[in-house]
Amino acid sequence: MQPPTEPPAPGTASDREIETLDEFDAVLAADGTLAGHRVQAVDLTDRTGRLLAADVAGAIFLGCPMHEEAAAQVRARGALVFPPVPGLPFDPYRGRLYTPDELFEGLTTPDGYAATPDSRAYAWFQRTKADGDVFASMLRAVHDDSISDALDELLVGERVVGVMGGHAMARGTDAYAGAARLGRTLARSGLTVATGGGPGAMEAANLGAYAAPFADAMLTEALRLLAKSPSFTPSITDWAGAAFEVRTRWPAGGASVGIPTWFYGHEPPNAFASHLAKYFANATREDGLLARSDAGVIFLPGAAGTVQEIFDNATPNYYESRGEPTPMVLVDRAHWTERLPTWPLLESLARGRAMESRIALVDTVEEAPAALARIGSSASQD
Repeated sequence: MQPPTEPPAPGTASDREIETLDEFDAVLAADGTLAGHRVQAVDLTDRTGRLLAADVAGAIFLGCPMHEEAAAQVRARGALVFPPVPGLPFDPYRGRLYTPDELFEGLTTPDGYAATPDSRAYAWFQRTKADGDVFASMLRAVHDDSISDALDELLVGERVVGVMGGHAMARGTDAYAGAARLGRTLARSGLTVATGGGPGAMEAANLGAYAAPFADAMLTEALRLLAKSPSFTPSITDWAGAAFEVRTRWPAGGASVGIPTWFYGHEPPNAFASHLAKYFANATREDGLLARSDAGVIFLPGAAGTVQEIFDNATPNYYESRGEPTPMVLVDRAHWTERLPTWPLLESLARGRAMESRIALVDTVEEAPAALARIGSSASQD
């Protein structure tokens, strides 16, 4: 899975976005103007001459470092300049998704996870989320919108399957191994695996996608190594360190997407999703994950959060507000009919509607890919 390489249609907003220094140079070389463009989080301190020589009327510079005199001249010539915000542990104007290496930078220092950008961003969120400061609220909103934009750009042309499940699923268990094999099977079938980006079932599915290019024995050994740190409690540092040990031993694994949130700051992101779309707003994160899972969603056993996700997904399928209903596969009959009897209500909602043929309940995780393919095929034939 790679970012799109084909240029967007002329005249679209994406056609006017500049998110890297290479794009900045290419636009000036091709067009000789920045008029009407949006330049996002690009360091322009070494491009002062080219910046001042270009037409910038109607251009918008979002979080682009530049010399003060250059910024003043650009403003005077008709551009809007939103300068970088000092002292933040994140860039609200970022033009790309996070990587595990970026969010966990500093993990191996004496302070461990507490030193990482991920931990520091959560601490900032905790300090600002309840104080009513409109500036902090604006920064969070701008950041999350930038993440959504980057996620959409990444997923152009991809067929995305969501895998949902509980964060408490421990490494070293049969359930965790099953979720990892599921992620591997889905990735090998050509689908892009997307999860909530956290621990437990989410990490397992991302691990499986990471393992997809390797021989099957790699996943068996990786599961053995990870079992040394079964949970992110009591030590996120040890838990994440075990994941990076696997990544170091088997570099360049398969791609997948994780969509976590700082709202649940006690849950760290996992290190096996190659692309992490981390949000401050949990509602934006959850709706965005489900809306982008156009190839369907597989729900592994979980608790309240997974139940909520089932019906968050069922509602637009029921009303067809996003078009044709997308497939939904629930795994573990006993869990979803006895322990948390979600399936009977979902089945009742679907009865007589287009979504009736797009839902399935299976006993084991091994049955889920075939069930997804079956009800996905029925959707395409309707």
